Amino acid sequence: MGHQKVIFQRENYHFRFSWMPGLFAICLSVLNSSAHAEDLAKKSQNPVGDIISVPIEFHHYDGLLDGDASSNTMLVKPVYPVSLGKYNLINRAIIPVLALDPGTGGYDYDGIEPLPNVDTERGLGNIQYQGFISPSDPGNVIWGVGPVVELPTHQNDLGSGHISLGAAAVALATPDNWVLGALVQNIWSVTSKDDEPDVNKLLFQYFVNYNFDNGWYLTSTPVNTANWEKDSDNRWTVPVGGGVGKLARFGKQPVDFKLQAFGYAEKPDGGPDWSILFAVKFLFPK
Repeated sequence: MGHQKVIFQRENYHFRFSWMPGLFAICLSVLNSSAHAEDLAKKSQNPVGDIISVPIEFHHYDGLLDGDASSNTMLVKPVYPVSLGKYNLINRAIIPVLALDPGTGGYDYDGIEPLPNVDTERGLGNIQYQGFISPSDPGNVIWGVGPVVELPTHQNDLGSGHISLGAAAVALATPDNWVLGALVQNIWSVTSKDDEPDVNKLLFQYFVNYNFDNGWYLTSTPVNTANWEKDSDNRWTVPVGGGVGKLARFGKQPVDFKLQAFGYAEKPDGGPDWSILFAVKFLFPK
């Protein structure tokens, strides 16, 4: 009996402690995975990050034309960075597909100005290119500057007929779990069309993101715009809101999901009462 008892104790001792290296490895793997998820999420939230991505955004605007209309927009925004030695060229296209339901009225390509007798329209909007030059080894503040080109690729009058050029700049910092920054651009029409108004538009987007260790994050990335061709009391669109995001993996493929809702502190006549953004971003890290 005594010998059997000793064997049992040895076997039990072995059972209790032999799994500890395995558990330690699992915990270390989870910690590394969480840290990698947070790092990849922060790269995904960086407009000039050196990572190939294909974001697809779905925007729904409601309450247009004093509550009588709505619109849906899908933006495909592929990003392809190119190394230029000490700098990167971050190439980004913005390809809009629009679906406008004007109800009893209509609105122009801005999605905010009423027009008479316009039926529901769907089609491609104007494609825009942004090219940011950014340091490949940035310091505490990450920045990028570059040109903006907008081409009249629209269908069904869903855009300006002008070719427009401009400039854009972005700056951000990533302290601890935060990604904080802003992007600003302005474009001007460079062609002459007597039957269309000139283009002179500002876009200002600030982004505030707080990342958790498991890939979840809180986010607020409203896009503020000003149409300088409009009167001062009918110029600005200022959304206010935010939401939540999650970086997930499907096999080896990382995908960034984001959901946000906005009200409007300022809007032109006929502008939306509220909007929702749902985004899916496919990431292709090197």
